Amino acid sequence: MTARRRYEGDVALGAPGPGGAAGSRPGPAGAGATGAGSGGAGVPSPDPGGAGPGAAAGVVSGLSTARPAGAGAAAGAGATALEALRVPDALSARVPAEQRGAGRDDVRLLVSRGRAVAHHAFRELPEQLRAGDVLVVNTSMTLPAAVNGRVGGEQVVVHFSTRGADGRWAVVRLPGGRALVLEEPLGPEAGARLWWARVPERVPELLHRYGRPIRYGYTDRDQPLSAYRTVFAVPSPDGSGSAEMPSAARPFTVPLVAELVRRGVLFAPLSLHTGVASAEAHEPPYPERFAVPAATAWLVNAVREAGRGRVVAVGTTAVRALESAVGADGAVRPADGWTDLVVTPRRGVRAVDGLLTGLHEPRASHLLMLEAVAGREALRRGYEAALQERYLWHEFGDVHLILPDEERNAPNCSSNEW
Repeated sequence: MTARRRYEGDVALGAPGPGGAAGSRPGPAGAGATGAGSGGAGVPSPDPGGAGPGAAAGVVSGLSTARPAGAGAAAGAGATALEALRVPDALSARVPAEQRGAGRDDVRLLVSRGRAVAHHAFRELPEQLRAGDVLVVNTSMTLPAAVNGRVGGEQVVVHFSTRGADGRWAVVRLPGGRALVLEEPLGPEAGARLWWARVPERVPELLHRYGRPIRYGYTDRDQPLSAYRTVFAVPSPDGSGSAEMPSAARPFTVPLVAELVRRGVLFAPLSLHTGVASAEAHEPPYPERFAVPAATAWLVNAVREAGRGRVVAVGTTAVRALESAVGADGAVRPADGWTDLVVTPRRGVRAVDGLLTGLHEPRASHLLMLEAVAGREALRRGYEAALQERYLWHEFGDVHLILPDEERNAPNCSSNEW
């Protein structure tokens, strides 16, 4: 998921984390999450709220509770490599690629191999990969997670994010007389955007009836839900999904997937249900539900053990899920639960060789993950080239393929440092 700009004055709403009692905050213990420093597999956690009362997180537009810039993940984990860069507003992709070009795959592909940078069309992706490579894709389906509401006489927009359990009462009016129950903020109350809350009915049905995709101010207009779903998305049995699209996979089309398969590229599915993007406010990532199936764990391990293919994650969500299921020995294990893992250069990556992702804001905490995969200098060179060549940012924009420098990482090379 690419970093996104928020509406001015947004605050996000949600429900207590799974496994937590009313009044408790989610965290590594209550949510069964994987801590940023553990690197182990995520601990499965039951979801007592299910798809029923106990609703989701979301953004309420119209309440002035913005937190100061610079607080949170990026500041706490160390400065990113690109904080000095500035992305002009003109480089924000305002409509989907199919509305400004020939189709979803009509976007540009920036390729970083070590510190070398090359420019391609996304349709040339099969030529950048090879037989035996595996693309790890997120199958989470984007939900119509924005719902109109009222606080007293004031109109607001609720952005639902993450399902949870019970909460204390505080009421925001929703369509049809529904009530959203605020419980407590995620993190410090002063300036909090994200809150735990409850809705006294099944949230998937509420969103299906009243919801629309979350849209940000840099886009020109509302788009149909289909514009926010990828070719890999599959429905979840309990109706859960992502508040925002796992957008790195958006340019894939069925013909392109077929061509990759024809060339011997493998696909490994997993799921991570994304919450409302918060990297633009520099908050740490919140616990998110993920699942790494046994077949995916087996395939990734087999490719890495064979030593001929590369494991390339499609999106930062795929990295977060896969790295939450890997042990200190580098082996990926089946996992199903919640993760609050933050991938940084210090923590590093253990299961991922490369990454296909969108272009992120220079101060976004996602860039710490990219630096962990690519290295600081390679990341800096790639982003400087993207700005110089006027690549487009955000979920409808261009994409960046990060691959290892094969020569620098050869077994007999004198230095494998990035």
